[in-house]
Amino acid sequence: MSAEMLTLFMFGGLLVGLFMGHPLAFVLGGVAVLGAVLGPGVKVLGTLINNIYGNAMDNYVLVAIPLFVLMARFLNDSGVTEKMFESMRLLLARLHGGLALTVVIVSVLLAATTGIVGASIAVMGMIALVPMLKYSYNKELSTGVIMASGCLGILIPPSIMLILMASYSPVSVGALFAGALVPGVMLGAMYALYVLVICYLKPSYGPPVPAEERADTSTGELLGMLGKYVLPPMALILGVLGSLFTGIATATEASAIGVTIAFVLFLIFGDRKASTCYRTLIEASKTTTMVMLVLVGATAFTGVFSRGGGMQVINDVVMAMPGGTTGALILMLFLVFILGMFLDWTGIVLLSFPIMLPIVDQMGVDMLWFVVMVAVVLQTSFLTPPFGYALFYLKGVAPKGVEIVDLYRAVIPFCALIVLACVLMAIFPSLVTGLPALLLGH
Repeated sequence: MSAEMLTLFMFGGLLVGLFMGHPLAFVLGGVAVLGAVLGPGVKVLGTLINNIYGNAMDNYVLVAIPLFVLMARFLNDSGVTEKMFESMRLLLARLHGGLALTVVIVSVLLAATTGIVGASIAVMGMIALVPMLKYSYNKELSTGVIMASGCLGILIPPSIMLILMASYSPVSVGALFAGALVPGVMLGAMYALYVLVICYLKPSYGPPVPAEERADTSTGELLGMLGKYVLPPMALILGVLGSLFTGIATATEASAIGVTIAFVLFLIFGDRKASTCYRTLIEASKTTTMVMLVLVGATAFTGVFSRGGGMQVINDVVMAMPGGTTGALILMLFLVFILGMFLDWTGIVLLSFPIMLPIVDQMGVDMLWFVVMVAVVLQTSFLTPPFGYALFYLKGVAPKGVEIVDLYRAVIPFCALIVLACVLMAIFPSLVTGLPALLLGH
């Protein structure tokens, strides 16, 4: 089979397998085996096994993934999220759109502490969506801000996506964390600004909380709540990112620091039951296993694809794009956007990086800037139908009356804001490279 036909077969088979409802990890592995039989030959599978165990699984950086996942689970099970939301809700109660703004702020804090999109969206959907609908907030604004803000968990460090990206690129975890921090916070600020502007132009979209409800809590009580429930997650953020950016700890060591702090918060705010700890460990293990299985399948897929000449086919197509380097970069980011409609971020990173990064290096483009651009574009992978995971996470916890078509409409302005953020990063690359240069000399 020619390299061109192998390319069509492997990516076509990937889409067919996903539309049939099979798990991504097994679709990747199955297509890899079939591609090896039809393309470079079954002997290539022996080389792939050595590559999986010798390179992919023997990567010390990946040790940080189960630790960060465990950190997120401990914080999520501590119950501090609900108390933090209630504190911020009362603080912003008098503002038009105050509840939606609270969702953005709490989601940014959750993104910098948990980094698990499904958990963030489910929690915010359960504690924020009902109050917003109760106070007659616009349905699309309410659901859209929960989904978009919840997706910041894979962008704002510490993030397991950024760790996986670093392990598949020449960029260090520290540089990638620093490079993604400003775009992540900027995207959160854009969501908050959108909420304020739309609620100013259309006050009925986000009416303020009734004054009598706010009056039940004194200023002193509110300050006490903020200190008790908002400062501890901030300590977790500073403990992890501070130790990493100051050079005190590596990414793996910083993740261990994060687990320790999160466990202490669980002991303070959680129920401290052994059964809860056991459930936390099991859920963290499931998430880690899923990531590792996809990693194995994707390594096999890209290995067969490369040995069969597919890499050269993609390279020729990208380099033939009109517009030179700019046209090639736009095409690659557009392909990431399209893949986001069908795959989750794990599969996209593991499939696209071995193909795209050598092309980016060949063009002389700053690798850190490109990797962070991909990370921002991948925000849309949770929001765009037909397989936008954020849509299904929220639909699973939404009250009656919120239909899937409402969620489809809700994500449109936020996807537009993500595209705007990419444009700003392209015009002002220092948004990505400035902080790593300042902190790490990158």
